[in-house]
Formats: sequence, structure tokens, C-alpha cells
Amino acid sequence: MVRTDTEIKQLTTVVRDFVREVVEPVAQTIEQEDLVPEKVTEQAKELGLFGLSIPTEYDGLGLNMTEKCMLLEELGKTHNGFTSLIGAHTGIGTVGIVELGNEEQKRRFLPEMARGERLGAFALSEPEAGSNAANLRTRAERKGDRYILNGMKHFITNGPEADVITVMAVTDPTKGAKGITSFLVEADTPGLSRGPADEKMGLRGSHTCQLFFEDVEVPVENRLGEEGQGYVNALKILANGRASLAARCLGSCEKLLELSMDYAMQRKQFGQPIFENQAVQHMLADTALEIETLRSLLYRVTSLVDQGEKVIKESAAVKLYASEVYNRVADRAVQIFGGMGYMKEFPVERFYRDARITRIYEGTSEIQRNIIAAQLKREYTR
Repeated sequence: MVRTDTEIKQLTTVVRDFVREVVEPVAQTIEQEDLVPEKVTEQAKELGLFGLSIPTEYDGLGLNMTEKCMLLEELGKTHNGFTSLIGAHTGIGTVGIVELGNEEQKRRFLPEMARGERLGAFALSEPEAGSNAANLRTRAERKGDRYILNGMKHFITNGPEADVITVMAVTDPTKGAKGITSFLVEADTPGLSRGPADEKMGLRGSHTCQLFFEDVEVPVENRLGEEGQGYVNALKILANGRASLAARCLGSCEKLLELSMDYAMQRKQFGQPIFENQAVQHMLADTALEIETLRSLLYRVTSLVDQGEKVIKESAAVKLYASEVYNRVADRAVQIFGGMGYMKEFPVERFYRDARITRIYEGTSEIQRNIIAAQLKREYTR
């Protein structure tokens, strides 16, 4: 479905209003109760936020990457726990089915996922295989028309509530990364169990947990893509998710600049607003500069994605830069607020804690640099 610029602007405005009028008033409640209120998720479903990039023929909004990131940028301006719930579902939770699933899988899973009736998750990480996906221990043994899965996953976003989980498992341990296959595992499958929700530093309202697979029988028709293509599938799914994460980081940075400017103009020291202090002005200027740079990089990458270009290096670069910028912006915001920035009554404290995970999940900053360097080696090897 092709949308005009006017339609996208209108949709962006609707999401912006939803953030301001529905999510923001309960942000502190989400933080205190570690739970997104049902009224918020229900309105998010009505707006189609669970089906951002799912094609319209499967009841989604059918947005391209640029359009999707415009909405995620708006969502990034509010509680990151809520944003992560939506982002993980619309990113790594559903992208694999959209991009790699066959028609039967798409028709079976996507409509309910687009409507928010079934929540998605992506299960790659294990205690011995986070950044090094080739070191997976979860096994999938083919027996007739089924695969038998055994193993465990951890730090799985949306894990406690997920209904459809994209799981990476080893089908041929002799082939390394080429022996990994991806599967769509439904939550009610016998043998699948979940650990308690993890106690985290931040992202309250967005839950993670361990997943345990004990002789879990997965029918062949739930294999996502061909056998042995799981590692390649994971890279494709993560590359898409990295641009989405960058958009959420951008929105959070914009919100922090707004909060910092408001405080700097109102807070007085020595008879004048602290904005008049050059040190504060420089921090705000640096924040504004990094936001503009991030925005330019992000939408350059999304444009390349929409043109069908290969963006392995670019998606790693934008995820790396966005997460590092977010952390610097959050740190400056706390510094501008001073002691008040350390208090939970002000949202900058929450953003500061929530920012830290962005340099770790969906590939650490160090892994992103490794990816960029590897692509540079390919480009410059004669």
C-alpha cells in the first residue's frame, strides 16, 4: 500500500497525540508497577501499532522502513518499557515471518500478530551464545515430520507473554553457523516453559525471561526458511531491528532535549536561568548536534532499506551511533538537572537507566564495530 506524505504525517500526528495523551500520563504507573496498563495496549492495538510493518493483506499497516521508523521515533519519546514492548514485537518478533515466512505461515500467524492478539518474541541469546550466535547449544533433531527441540534461551524480550517465538537452534552441529535453523514455536507447545521475569536495571513494563525447551515437538511446517539458513535469517532479522532501535533512541534523545531545555530555562541560579551558563549551553548544543546527525544517518539507512539495498554495515553503524548518542544525551540531561536528575520524580532518571541497555541488546557496541570492520575489509580487499 502506497501512502502519501500527507497520510504519513497524519499518522505520525495520531501517534504523537497517543503518546502525549495516553502513555505519558501513566508513565510513572508503568515504572512503579512494572506493567503497561491494559487500556494503553488496547488503544495501541486499535491504532495498528502492533502491525507497523506487517503487510495490509495480513491486517497490518504495511509501512516501509522509513515510515515505520517515523512512528517508532514518536514512541521513543515516552516510557521506554512500553516502546520496547511494541518495538520488539514489530521488529525482531514479526519481521522474520514477514520477510522469510511462506504464504501458509504468514496467513496463519500474521493477522493475529498485526492485531496484537498474539505477541511475538525472538529467541537467539543463550548463556554461552549472545554475541557469538555460532556457539548455540539449543538443538533441533529431525524426526520424521517434526523437529525435537532441547535447550534454553535467556534475556528474551516479551518472553513471559509471547505467543509466537522465533527460535534459533542447531540442526547440524558439524557445520557451525551453517548448521543453525530457525523455527516458529507457539507458546502452548508441550515441553516449552518459562522462567520468572528478570529483575532488570530499567525498561520496567517490558519483560524478559529464560525459555526452556524439553523435547518440544515442532512440526516441519513451522520451520522458518530452509534448514541451515537460521544464522543468515538471524542476521537479516537483526539488521532490520537495528534501524528500528535507532529510531526509538532518536525519539528518546529528542524528548531529553525538550526536558533539558525546559529545565534550563526555568531553573535559576545566581539570579538567572541556568541556560545562561555557557557550560549548560554547550551541553545542550552538543545534544542538538548529535540528534541532527543521528536523524540524518537513520533516515539515510531507512531509505537504502526501502530501495532494497544491502545494509549490513549501515544498520550496524546506525545502531552503534544511536545507542552511544542516547547514552551521552541521557548523561548530559542528568547533569543539567543536577541533583534533581538523580530523583525518580523526574523522567530523566528513568531515561538514564533505560538508555544503558541499548549499547548491549540486539548486538553490543563492540559487535557493531566488528561488523563494520568486517564489511570494510570486504570493501577494501583488492
